[in-house]
Parts: sequence; C-alpha cells; structure tokens
Amino acid sequence: MGLVSKGAKCNVDGCDENGARSLNTAKVERAGLRVNSGGKKSVLCKVHYKEYKKESKDDRSLERARFDKF
Repeated sequence: MGLVSKGAKCNVDGCDENGARSLNTAKVERAGLRVNSGGKKSVLCKVHYKEYKKESKDDRSLERARFDKF
C-alpha cells in the first residue's frame, strides 16, 4: 500500500488537496515546485502533477533518450 492510497495530502506549500501521485522529492524541486516534504518521496495532487509534467518535459525527454537503443 502506497502513500497515495493511504490518503496522503499534497506536499506543495499551501495546498490541501488529496494526493494523486508520489514522486522523487529532488525531481519535484528541480521542476520548480516548493515542497514541504523532507523524505525521499513527495505527494502531488492532480493540479501540481500537471504543473510538474509541464516544467519537467525537457528533462524527461532527455532521460528517455538516454535509454533508447539506436
């Protein structure tokens, strides 16, 4: 059972929504979101997850390109 299924709230400062996704805290902070989580994982609501996806699109595409076979 994960954090989200247990009913964790969004870890972004000022947000009280229910969590939808659990992500690596360092990656979330690199995307520009302020989280108040001190652990390895941060929980994001749907709105902040969408924002995370927009901000980290270039990083994620580069990450996928590293693993593509030529």
